[in-house]
Amino acid sequence: MSSNLFIEEYSNIISILNTDIQKLKNKSVLITGANGLIGSYIVDFLQYLNNTQDMNIKIYAMSRSAEKLLKRFGQNSNLNIVEQDLNEPIKQEVPCDYIIHAASNAHPRAFSQDPVGTMKTNLLGTMNLLEIAVKNNAKFLYISSGEIYGNNIDHNFTEADLGIVDTKISRSCYPESKRAAETLCMAYNSQYGIEVNVARLCYVYGGTITDTNSRADAQFLRNAVNSEDIVMKSEGLQRRTYCYVADAVSAILTILLRGKSPEVYNVANPNSIVSVREYAQTLADISGVQLKFELPDTIEAKGYSKPADSILDSSKLTILDWHAIYDIRQGLDRTYKIKKENLVLC
Repeated sequence: MSSNLFIEEYSNIISILNTDIQKLKNKSVLITGANGLIGSYIVDFLQYLNNTQDMNIKIYAMSRSAEKLLKRFGQNSNLNIVEQDLNEPIKQEVPCDYIIHAASNAHPRAFSQDPVGTMKTNLLGTMNLLEIAVKNNAKFLYISSGEIYGNNIDHNFTEADLGIVDTKISRSCYPESKRAAETLCMAYNSQYGIEVNVARLCYVYGGTITDTNSRADAQFLRNAVNSEDIVMKSEGLQRRTYCYVADAVSAILTILLRGKSPEVYNVANPNSIVSVREYAQTLADISGVQLKFELPDTIEAKGYSKPADSILDSSKLTILDWHAIYDIRQGLDRTYKIKKENLVLC
């Protein structure tokens, strides 16, 4: 049974989507990266709709490990577990009306240790899924990243900004392949006429983040949950736009159901623009631990981007009648409680 905390979040998402949520009734939805921070939350929410709203949504949860998917979600009649390495040809027929492509290496250690695999998933994986979209005439939503803007812009990033990424370093495996994948979406829209949207996410956080994630905020959270001092590996003065996972999911579904093809939308909470240091200090205050500083090791440093402000302008998304609900303290408080109490989603 879901806790009241999750029921409240799901109710808020339903309120934001309003009558558009009926577009999901009796439809089939494929979610890739279903074990990840965002994908798993989407699967949880769709299952909640089936359990409480009689939506009869056929959910296809795709990941490389069926075992992990079954452990995470269990089994029910409307949930289909799809084990698939997206770098390989799709092994199973997946009839779907909507595709949400949220699978990607998305943390520094993965960029450092497997830059080739990172690019393959973003390029080959996206192409394989776009072929499914063509076959099913499905709407395709690609989960991209604010990292595609690079660090060369001195203002808040809008969807009109092109950005520049240094192609001469392996760390660019992530933003550069994300950029190319966006172009693939536009190419398939132009050539085959499928509906596509791109959601460029800021720094999304929440209780569904995996324990293997090496992002700084994930490390902060593990420290806090274990009642250990939070350790920062820089001064953390760069400012970022953060977004709690429930708000990010409501934004993603808003784009899926209301977005005009082939538009691109930034996903960010304008009320959660803080420095990395402020983020860490807020979490430390919530958990009752101290904030300390250390330098990164060589491998970790190789996977980090250069310090710079990264603030996404989400004005275009608000035109679709979306708004964020949880500010940084509210979001971190919920995140900490979920991880600390090991709450079970359904």
